[in-house]
Amino acid sequence: MSARVLPERPLPGHAVCLDLRTAGAYDSDAVVRAALDAPQPAGERRFLVLDEADRLVSHQLLYERLSSYGPAHIVCLAVGVRGERTVRRTLTLRPPAAGVLWVFDTTEEGVPAEAVLRPLVDVLSTPEVFDAVLRALGEVVHGVAVPAVRVLEHDLTDEARARAWRQAVEGLTGPEVPAGTASAEQVPPSLALLLDESLPRSLADHRWLPAQGRAGLRLATCDDSVQDAVDGYHRVRGAAGLLTGAGRTVDLPGDIERVAGELERFRTAVADAFAAAGGSRLTAEHRGVLRDRGIELPEMPREISRAGIVPALRDHTHELIGKGLPLRSVAARLSALSARTAPVGSATRLARLDAICGPERLRRLGGRYPFTAGGSRPVAFAVTGLLALLAGVWPVLGWILGPAVGVLAAGLAHLMLRRRPNRSPDGRIDGGGATGAAPRLFGGVLGGLVGAGLGQFLGLPPWAGAVALAVSLTAVFLLALRDWSRAVDDWWARADPEDAWRILREVQSLVVTTAVHDWLFAEVRHHCSAGAGAVARLLRGLADTADAHGRGPSPTHGPGYAYVPSADSDDPGERGLRRESAGPPGPDGGTSSWSWEDWGDDGADDVWSDMDEEPPSPVRAPAPPAHGSPYASDPFGPSEASGAPGPFGPSGPVDPSGPFRSSVPSDRDPAVARGGAAWGGPGGGPAPAPAWLERRYGDGGPLLVDTLVGDLVAGTLLILDRCWAGIERDPGAVVPAVHEERIAELLDDTRVRLERDVAASPPPRYDGLRDQDALSGLAAFTDRSERPDAARLTGVAPDAVARLVLADDDPARTVALCGPEHMRLLSHDPLAARQVRFVPEAMRRGAAGDDIWRGIAEDVVWTGAGRHAGILRLVPLRADVVHTVRAEEAGEP
Repeated sequence: MSARVLPERPLPGHAVCLDLRTAGAYDSDAVVRAALDAPQPAGERRFLVLDEADRLVSHQLLYERLSSYGPAHIVCLAVGVRGERTVRRTLTLRPPAAGVLWVFDTTEEGVPAEAVLRPLVDVLSTPEVFDAVLRALGEVVHGVAVPAVRVLEHDLTDEARARAWRQAVEGLTGPEVPAGTASAEQVPPSLALLLDESLPRSLADHRWLPAQGRAGLRLATCDDSVQDAVDGYHRVRGAAGLLTGAGRTVDLPGDIERVAGELERFRTAVADAFAAAGGSRLTAEHRGVLRDRGIELPEMPREISRAGIVPALRDHTHELIGKGLPLRSVAARLSALSARTAPVGSATRLARLDAICGPERLRRLGGRYPFTAGGSRPVAFAVTGLLALLAGVWPVLGWILGPAVGVLAAGLAHLMLRRRPNRSPDGRIDGGGATGAAPRLFGGVLGGLVGAGLGQFLGLPPWAGAVALAVSLTAVFLLALRDWSRAVDDWWARADPEDAWRILREVQSLVVTTAVHDWLFAEVRHHCSAGAGAVARLLRGLADTADAHGRGPSPTHGPGYAYVPSADSDDPGERGLRRESAGPPGPDGGTSSWSWEDWGDDGADDVWSDMDEEPPSPVRAPAPPAHGSPYASDPFGPSEASGAPGPFGPSGPVDPSGPFRSSVPSDRDPAVARGGAAWGGPGGGPAPAPAWLERRYGDGGPLLVDTLVGDLVAGTLLILDRCWAGIERDPGAVVPAVHEERIAELLDDTRVRLERDVAASPPPRYDGLRDQDALSGLAAFTDRSERPDAARLTGVAPDAVARLVLADDDPARTVALCGPEHMRLLSHDPLAARQVRFVPEAMRRGAAGDDIWRGIAEDVVWTGAGRHAGILRLVPLRADVVHTVRAEEAGEP
């Protein structure tokens, strides 16, 4: 069994492929069991079996076991050697459930047999072609036919495939980026509560510091002290405070001292509560400790809950991925969210408490500030002198009244000093002061004497002097009251006892913030931080795994992948590369183009017509002995660790004496994909393709990389969707290795589809996603059923395929997979042949296929996957060539 011919792994929905050509060297039951265990759609069991034509009867039990789990459809690709002239098969391989395609060893010069079989297996394993071929075999004699084919293959160059894969992996993972910061505007509302330190609306009316509690009592006492000081300030600052005894009963310095003391005690109570309940999780014991210290906590608000954190994280992660961010960028944002929401305990709020109500601020609040009144001394001297001059203009009396006004102004200034608000009634607290009494006294006496002299000189009437005296006295009293009020206000502003209210509000706000975010939300914050951190680590691990897994050597084409410019394309739209079609083989060539006219009814031309017996089958070399079990633990692929072949076939070549002389690496081979060298043919260059296969290579269409990235993202979302339940239970218990293995499988599957049909077929349906339509931005990632057309993926126009399929029915266009010597074994009736035309659905999707497919034949089979399009003609054999062996004649395999 050759892993070079069969697909590397069973493809979803495709026929399961087996290679029984050397099954005798291994456990045949294991081969069949592995095929039966391969997943297939419900009610659709398809098996494509490669076998040697002379061993169909000896493998009867193997074919019967394929139907042991229920009815199965089997297409057997029987490989014969040139000397064979009859085919013997059992009843198991008869229509309608089975059929046989007889392929002869007609290897062209320089073309390995695997290069012939591999594309044929790829075509036949496609479910639509498989069903069509099986139906066609049911319509031919005995259900056995020789295939004649012409196939076009649209694919990418090695460089384009490697470049597209590298760009797709880079688009999925992205570069390393700094974590940055998380803001409330960038996350769902349920997570924003953990970032902006806002208060939930349902807790707006809650009393966090009850009046009967320790902290509440301190708060009330401090508030009352501040209110007392404010009330005393308002009694002192007016005329009553200066001219009456109302100010004597007010002790503003004492009130301010009490404010500072009560504020410090309130701060101490709050700090004690912060330190006592400084854990990162809130417990019943913590609630009791806080209640003893006067802080009452409510129940968890309805706006947030632990159960809603992981769904919010999932939506946030999906939203980020939906915006096109690569995995590492999403991980960086989640890391920032994890760091921002991590609970740190209320003890860390002590620094903020010190900044609000620290010793320095308390010291400033309780400081002693001087009382200064009267303004500038020269101005006071001039103003008092002017008023005294005005009072002294009264003739004769002015000599007394003028200086008396100056004495009055000085007396009022001295009264301000005596009743200054920064001095306690008992003199215990005194901040000192200055009111400018001396300048007023000297200015008033001097101004009064000057005014008296001026009044004596002018000789003003008495009423004028009386008016001047009234104005002067009024001005002295008003200016004194103004200076008193301004001085009291200035001193009050510098002492600023009302700042204690602002401090109380800030401390209360800090208490509420701490109670909500450090105590009530502690469990939720811990869960959010741990969950976001777990997802961020998982995404980084997936990105690292994707980089490591996707950085492997790009696959190289196996046999027949030669890259030469198209020589016969007359359509400039058919840009790309294709293999040069091989010329007609010589007389000894292995294949030939044939037509119905090459056959005649003359029996004399049949070199076997005069023989009484069939020629003996060529002797095959015995199969190599099995050394130990050749089967890996994985039923779908070879074991990398031991190098043992999988149950579908050995990784080594088949027997050299058999019809396929050597095994040649393929671009889908695990060995090549992991860095092995591709077989380069005898000359070291790429081996040519068979004559019936024409390859056209493109450099990649404009939507190829985006399609691959979308498939990888959709698979990554499925991987993440499987881990949310584990993160909900315990974020620390997430096992990255399991998910990294899954993304490795995702990368393998995506790469297989890239190599199989350039990602034209959609990935398996992702039913694991809980809500694919929750975010409209993710629809393009979670639903991958809509695919671009093949031209936009490969960069190769489908015109050549359309011309081949739309052309008139001409048998000469196909190449029979047999030699000239086998022509006489085929049926002479041209109407007995059946034809299957097949084209991948991707080639007619999109704008490129709107016009060129008009008039297409109704019998065309549109395949859901694959990169091959063409014609498969089934030519029946003569009735005497096929022999059916009954069960009792079959024997054991």
